[in-house]
Amino acid sequence: MTENARTLTEFMEAVWNQGDASAVDRFLADEYRIHSDPGDPWDGATLSPDGFKERLRTSRAAFPDLRFEIAETVAAGDRVAIAWRMRGTHTGPLGPHPATGRRIDVPGMTVYYFRAGRITGHWQVVDRLAVAQQLGLGGAGAVPANREAPAA
Repeated sequence: MTENARTLTEFMEAVWNQGDASAVDRFLADEYRIHSDPGDPWDGATLSPDGFKERLRTSRAAFPDLRFEIAETVAAGDRVAIAWRMRGTHTGPLGPHPATGRRIDVPGMTVYYFRAGRITGHWQVVDRLAVAQQLGLGGAGAVPANREAPAA
């Protein structure tokens, strides 16, 4: 495992899984660019560490038990890509939507960028339709959390 991959694993555990906003300062560069994250309110934004902490607080307010399970890690140069599953219970507001009490279990992939051992941004794809379906917020053909879609 590369040093950047180890750093990213520690970042995911401390910041996203534990919700430790103070840990952000150990991992992020002074500017963090969200290159692409369609459907995320911060898509395209460049955040300071304090701006990233606000993003973390907002995300975890909707899902206080949010957890990312890393399934695959690929590191090359200044990039580390991870495939993951995101799980949590919707117990707080998500944008205009009040808490549903429902659980989500969705896949995604993120490429993180590094400079001098610090994370400078990401490019992410997440199944936001599955999130909406699992929360009962719309979308046809919903697959309940923790269930596999039937084989075609």
